[in-house]
Amino acid sequence: MAEYVLSCCSTADLSKELLDARHIPYVCFHFFLNGEERLDDLGITTPPKMLYDAIRAGASTRTAQVNAEEYEAFFRPYLQQGKDVLHVTLSSGISGTVNSALTAANTLREEFPERKIYIVDSLCASSGFGLLVDKLADLRDAGMGIDELYAWAEENKRRVNHWFFSTDLTTYIRGGRVSKTAGFVGGLLGICPLLHVNNLGQLEPVAKIPSKKKVRQEMVNKMIAQAQNGPDYNEKVFLCQSDCIDDAQKVADMVAERFPKMNGKPQIFPIGGVIGSHTGPGTVALFFWTEKPDRQR
Repeated sequence: MAEYVLSCCSTADLSKELLDARHIPYVCFHFFLNGEERLDDLGITTPPKMLYDAIRAGASTRTAQVNAEEYEAFFRPYLQQGKDVLHVTLSSGISGTVNSALTAANTLREEFPERKIYIVDSLCASSGFGLLVDKLADLRDAGMGIDELYAWAEENKRRVNHWFFSTDLTTYIRGGRVSKTAGFVGGLLGICPLLHVNNLGQLEPVAKIPSKKKVRQEMVNKMIAQAQNGPDYNEKVFLCQSDCIDDAQKVADMVAERFPKMNGKPQIFPIGGVIGSHTGPGTVALFFWTEKPDRQR
């Protein structure tokens, strides 16, 4: 095992079992459900089904990023053990948490001048963030040192492509990301917005697709057009979903059929409390690697 720690935020939306098995510690964001603060701890204290049922019933949600003091408390034990740290954060295009991590790192460098502390702004979200972290763990386990791993992450993080669609616009309307009129009309017509994460790590709308079946196919079409090595794609594929596992499984089955050389089967994870507070139920996302660090629409 490498003599450094690779860590991430809970907003990577992977399972606790996977992160523990891969020796990737994580720091938890926070969210509020009807004013009650909860940890975004991979669904341990607030199972995804409980969260999405509450949102459907009209519960209010808001989120809070990890602050600098929390990052200091998270990093310090590893530094005290004589280990260096490479921490990967949620995209700066979505959250300011990277600034808190950088502040904590600068403070701790004065306390531990002999240690290395690297902070990577993933420019990724949810299980796309997780796909990046999982790849970094592969490289770490293959013997890559912390300096080389940091350089690799910075060079390749934009190669993770993100494609999202939503079949329930209620939370988008509540959060002001979709107007009430547009949401009402979209609901009547069965419109499913298709979105991606751009090169700045920001969520960006791409198209309005008039059915779940068509938006699922369009998502897979994006992978067909953009995946590394085309039909010979041989990396992992991650998906995530907010209490709509059937839709996610249909996308996963389509991907498995089109990309038989991928590394294992597509893995599906639940969207956690923080990301889910913004998406609400009914969101599916697909994540894969592209050849060049330039996310195309």
